[in-house]
Amino acid sequence: MAETAETQVESGKQAARAERRAAKLAKQIGAFSKAHGGAEGQLAYIGQMGTRIVLVGEDGGWGDLVAPSYAVAESAAQKAGITMHESFDGEFAAKVRTGPYEWTRMAGIQVGGPSNKA
Repeated sequence: MAETAETQVESGKQAARAERRAAKLAKQIGAFSKAHGGAEGQLAYIGQMGTRIVLVGEDGGWGDLVAPSYAVAESAAQKAGITMHESFDGEFAAKVRTGPYEWTRMAGIQVGGPSNKA
């Protein structure tokens, strides 16, 4: 019986930790949304590291957060009240606006841009 009680206590602690993490992420998502005139998102499982919450603002700004699990990411997005997409394509992906930094870091090397080497 003692193991069962200890297991229940540990499960309760883990659930409380996950709830606090989801609330913190929801607050960050809300701040992003406010700064960018609204936001939409998509969840991407990234293995043992957790789940990436990709955010795209109404102004085309974008960013991401990492949650320790898919469940925590889902809870955070739900608490923040943003529209979620199943995949990062189509009209949702077309909202992203990139600038010179992104072009040189992500595509510039392949298309002959600066290498960003010091």
